[in-house]
Amino acid sequence: MSKKRNTNAKPQRIKKNALSNLVLEAMQETPNKPYNYKQLARQLGLNTPPEKQLLITVLDELVLQEMILEISIGRYKINTRGGYVEGIIDRQSNGKNFLIPDDGADPIFIAERRLRQAMNKDRVKVFLYANRPGTQPEGEVVEILQRAQETFVGILQVSKNYAFLRVDNRILTNDIFIPSEKLNGGRDGLKAIVKITGWNEGERNPIGEVVDVLGAVGDNNTEMHAILAEFGLPYKYPKDVEDAAALISEKISAEEIAKRKDMRAVPTFTIDPKDAKDFDDALSIEKLPNGLWEIGVHIADVTHYVKPNSIIEEEAYKRATSVYLVDRTIPMLPEHLSNKLCSLRPNEEKLCFSVLFHIDDEAQVKHYEICRTIILSDRRFTYEEAQNVIETGEGDMRDEILVLDKLAKIIRQERFSKGSIAFDRVEVRFDIDEKGKPLSVYFKEAKDANKLIEEFMLLANKTVATHVGKPGKGKKAKTFVYRIHDVPNPDKLKTFADFIRKFGYSLKTSGKQTEVSTSINKLLDEVQGKKEQNLIETIAIRSMAKAVYSTVNVGHYGLAFNFYSHFTSPIRRYPDMMVHRLLEKYLAEGKSVSAELYEEKCEHSSNMEQVAANAERASIKYKQVEFMTERVGVIFDGVISGIQEWGIYVELNENKCEGMIPIRDLDNDYYSFDEKNYCLIGRRTRRKFQLGDEITVKVVKANLEKKQLDFVLADKF
Repeated sequence: MSKKRNTNAKPQRIKKNALSNLVLEAMQETPNKPYNYKQLARQLGLNTPPEKQLLITVLDELVLQEMILEISIGRYKINTRGGYVEGIIDRQSNGKNFLIPDDGADPIFIAERRLRQAMNKDRVKVFLYANRPGTQPEGEVVEILQRAQETFVGILQVSKNYAFLRVDNRILTNDIFIPSEKLNGGRDGLKAIVKITGWNEGERNPIGEVVDVLGAVGDNNTEMHAILAEFGLPYKYPKDVEDAAALISEKISAEEIAKRKDMRAVPTFTIDPKDAKDFDDALSIEKLPNGLWEIGVHIADVTHYVKPNSIIEEEAYKRATSVYLVDRTIPMLPEHLSNKLCSLRPNEEKLCFSVLFHIDDEAQVKHYEICRTIILSDRRFTYEEAQNVIETGEGDMRDEILVLDKLAKIIRQERFSKGSIAFDRVEVRFDIDEKGKPLSVYFKEAKDANKLIEEFMLLANKTVATHVGKPGKGKKAKTFVYRIHDVPNPDKLKTFADFIRKFGYSLKTSGKQTEVSTSINKLLDEVQGKKEQNLIETIAIRSMAKAVYSTVNVGHYGLAFNFYSHFTSPIRRYPDMMVHRLLEKYLAEGKSVSAELYEEKCEHSSNMEQVAANAERASIKYKQVEFMTERVGVIFDGVISGIQEWGIYVELNENKCEGMIPIRDLDNDYYSFDEKNYCLIGRRTRRKFQLGDEITVKVVKANLEKKQLDFVLADKF
């Protein structure tokens, strides 16, 4: 209900614009109700003749502006010309709510009191109010069509007869009420998962029940499981799926071997991270009598074991990807498959789906074959071990590794000459103890051993995609799963170019793809080792389109490939399993599958990939904050990595941890946000804080619950 003016206060003449807003607010509260002049005057507390006369004037003007309708003489109603709009609720970090319409129209502001119990990411139907030209669209939720989530993670606050789950208010604004009989073993102060079971109309708090107690706040397992649960990801593997996997035999029959190309006698090895257990891919190499090299890219034949419509398949599709948190892997497939049966472990015969390349000394592919194989890996290398062989020229399988490294470097150079972009980001990693506590931070950089594997995996992925997507004259391409990366949005690229100009860099934003990508690569080379490197690399990636899965091939801009897919990691990615099945079908001359069905699967896989990436980032953020809890009070040098109207984000040079200086803590000045120039400017002092500036800060708070670091300027001390 709209508020009356305080009639007991000292009389003050109301202005026309203010009264106009009061009228619209009153009528928006009940959009289907007609009002006459007297009802509005009474509801708004307009008692004096001048106020009533002004109301008549305002009503006439609002009718002329088509903000309200005069449905009969002297009876008015809000103009609902906007009608109803469906979309997704977006609750932003500043507490404002918007509807993102399904039709791609501008976001619609939703006041908190008009959310009607809608939560972040819910799909809703909104009544769109009429708005004046040039003002932001505004509306009200009238129906919740689909809840984005029904379970929430938080901390229990238990009283004698009832309890609440305290939830991060960026996710849910009101705590969840829990009757004492629905605690299910939950105790005060523990982290738990609660399912909302009801939310009565007009009630402030939803009602819920505890579905799982995660454990004590701060315990490593509790916090990692909480992160997974927050993103709707599983942290337990269903026992029936594990039992089904355990029944799959490890024995390979002679009949199965006879169907396959036997590669067991060819020198073969894997290169993986030191803590890896699921070895998706292996490489083999031997010299052919004609002088060419036969290089085999061998990929675990997961779909030989995981059958369509099985419970293992259903669980893999639902998960769509393995999730890699700081201290653990949450696998897509049960451990019996991911770490044992399918994993290409040394000295074990393994079934593979392979691409065999005949390549000359200039790394030109003269022939390829896609086929099912059986292999026997001779050696498992870590990246560090393989890198040592490359650097010293000594060690196991030195000849094979050195030839592959030489060829990979030629392939890589050719790829960049055709417009591929070199996004080699530094990754933050932690040394952690047995309890999950971070002891130190280090940075992982891709070296030659990483790039060797990368180039041959890219070559295999490109080859299978081209094989299906470009079948030759007179043949029609069949439905396939592509990994696509669209061209950058020109406006975003121009904005990025304008931004880097402030640092003295330039970027070509139009012309041939190779010209633009060469310019981007030149920029990425120029910022290497500079204080603004991470910042510029981050914004460069944000200015690009996101890579996704689709049956509609538009090519891969970042790699400069016309055809690209994901074939090389079926243990950890469901799209690769789809690709394996489609390849098997099409190699046997099978008919094309339904594009509509596979596009739906692609969309699900893309969405789950993003969810997993968000969870992985949250686990890194948690460990960064945990690492910094013992460094509160310490001063660090950093660089401004983000500017918002509420404060400055700073990334520390020493460990890449990011925290924020709230705008209220800057100094005794009022700062305004210049969004266009990515800076805050003091009105009195004219002091400027700009994106990329070097800055020295002091750590004042490490909030593990919110995964948040608070800094202040070091020059305040």
